[in-house]
Amino acid sequence: MISVIVPCFNEEEAIPLFFAEMEKVKKNITHEFEYIFINDGSADKTLEVLRKLARTHHFVRYISFSRNFGKEAALYAGLQAATGELVTVMDVDLQDPPELLPQMVQLIETKGIDCVGTRRSDRKGEPPIRSFLAKKFYQLINRISETEMVDGARDYRLMTRQMVDAILELTEHNRFSKGLFSWVGFETEYISFENRERTAGETSWSFWKLFNYSIDGIINFSDAPLNIASFVGAFSCMASVIAMVFIIIRALLFGDPTAGWPSLVTIILFIGGIQLLCIGIIGKYIGKIFLETKKRPVYIVKETEKKLEQ
Repeated sequence: MISVIVPCFNEEEAIPLFFAEMEKVKKNITHEFEYIFINDGSADKTLEVLRKLARTHHFVRYISFSRNFGKEAALYAGLQAATGELVTVMDVDLQDPPELLPQMVQLIETKGIDCVGTRRSDRKGEPPIRSFLAKKFYQLINRISETEMVDGARDYRLMTRQMVDAILELTEHNRFSKGLFSWVGFETEYISFENRERTAGETSWSFWKLFNYSIDGIINFSDAPLNIASFVGAFSCMASVIAMVFIIIRALLFGDPTAGWPSLVTIILFIGGIQLLCIGIIGKYIGKIFLETKKRPVYIVKETEKKLEQ
């Protein structure tokens, strides 16, 4: 069986289109299918659409959260609920080409690998600034992290049960799936495809959300920012000592002029800014530790397809 995990947030228009395309692709695959849709606190009629699908098709399942917990929580819930020997994660907006799935299944079965991932060969249709920053993010994260992340890689991938079980052993609250998929290891091959536009609806990923997501990825998979903060602190301390020695020598040789308070204020503000920056970096890590120590659930389920059977 192949489990198809599909996170949904305000996707009432896209779900029927996605399901129709997947049913066409399913005819080219001999495996049985189960769909697991995760309603991530949608405010539209997404849940009603999922209920209708579940009533009509016995192989359609859904999990509805009590509120919006984010895509990472939805992916985790789907992986936990999946029962197939092969598991795939797909976006409902059809930006992940369903027609690649037969090729992905064939690669796993013929080559004996654990995962077939997908990556975009281009970023056509994206704002130039977004594409530029995304490229720089992958360059940065691969420099400062021991976990390699492929530029343009999507969450869309087909994994074996062994790999999925390994990912489920990572129970942290602060999740960054692209990093987790790479961190667990296992042999992975990538298929490239041209970027696609959404078929329906609007993306919920704003620039600010993507920026915060990238910061989470850096913090979750690298301690380089802490090392930078330590280096900056040590450099500032050394610079301050040198400046203090210079001021003392100048005062002994040339007296102690009263002029120079603007430069003094500038230096104080500069040092204060560096301190606040370092404290902010440390605080970000402490905040993540604080969330982990609370042991709160990654998500809360309000309803599943089993409710329809009662």
